[in-house]
Amino acid sequence: MFGWEAAKPVVLAVSSGGGHWVQMQRLAPAFDNADVHYATTDKTASAQVSEARLHIYPDANKETPLRLIMCVIRLAWIVARVRPDVVISTGAAGGFTAIKLARLIGARTMFVDSIANVRGLSVSARLSVGVADRVLTQWPRVAAVTGADYRGAVI
Repeated sequence: MFGWEAAKPVVLAVSSGGGHWVQMQRLAPAFDNADVHYATTDKTASAQVSEARLHIYPDANKETPLRLIMCVIRLAWIVARVRPDVVISTGAAGGFTAIKLARLIGARTMFVDSIANVRGLSVSARLSVGVADRVLTQWPRVAAVTGADYRGAVI
């Protein structure tokens, strides 16, 4: 009527490479009506996201503190530049970091834990429970004992 179009929500989808990236790609159809940016540690991921914007950050964990600092700095830059409305992560350390940073700017956040975590939540998912708007596990038994939600499996 007025020629205005509703702005698409900006989604930042963050995951490490390997299985985390595979699970994020399985979730990609849920982002069809969004302006999607992907952030990953996998430099070869550009072949899988075609038109979507791709941001690379260093892979790190608690055993690599210097790389973890570089990861935090790079993800802070990505979050500041993208200004997402929503951040979703399938793990690992970078995903939790992006969720923590996104909460500082008021973004909604979700952490989807790996299907490999059959007995409990990953370290990143456990940290996200106190920060993210929602933490999902892919196992009903894990949800029952951790406070995470179960809504089915990605794979």
